[in-house]
Amino acid sequence: MSAAPILAIDPQHPQPRLIERAVQILSSAGLIAFPTDTYYGIGCDLFDKRAIERIYQLKQLPKTHELSFICADMAEVSRYAIVDNLAYRVLRRKAPGPFTFILPATRLVPDLVLRRQKTVGIRLPDSPIALAVVKQLAHPVISTSAATPDGEVLIDARDIKEQLGHGLDLILDGGYRPNEPSSVIDLTGPEPTVVRQGKGDCSDLLQ
Repeated sequence: MSAAPILAIDPQHPQPRLIERAVQILSSAGLIAFPTDTYYGIGCDLFDKRAIERIYQLKQLPKTHELSFICADMAEVSRYAIVDNLAYRVLRRKAPGPFTFILPATRLVPDLVLRRQKTVGIRLPDSPIALAVVKQLAHPVISTSAATPDGEVLIDARDIKEQLGHGLDLILDGGYRPNEPSSVIDLTGPEPTVVRQGKGDCSDLLQ
């Protein structure tokens, strides 16, 4: 299989025809690489089991590896996760931004992406490209870092093509992305817990 094509896309004002192309691929079990507000992500349709399996194969991940997904807005988050008052306040303050929120899942979430204790990792990135793709698709997109099986995070579209292009169907090139993961905030308990400090200020959540 030939390597995925690279399409240059405006990171602040993504061209609608390029978003449309990405969504057509996602709708037909395809995988895309796209910039977020942290790493480049590798994404597929949340409800496409075959595509999710392709991500596990491409990155050589164990089935125990937990995948997060991107929602378009707060209304979509509340369809896939149970958002109590505490979680709502944190989300209002932090989203959109470079955070992954761990929340209790609703029944709409496919079993394949449920975490332990029936939770989910949800992102609302501050990324016009990622949000445009999710909005156009009309439901969430799986997002995992564009990294090689040995863990090297790829921060440039050309490197993604070289290392992972054989397993992708499209690469949206939004420019160089710094090598910074999202901060992970667990909102399943009585207080927010910072599981991983990455990009994004969590100081106001630390007790």
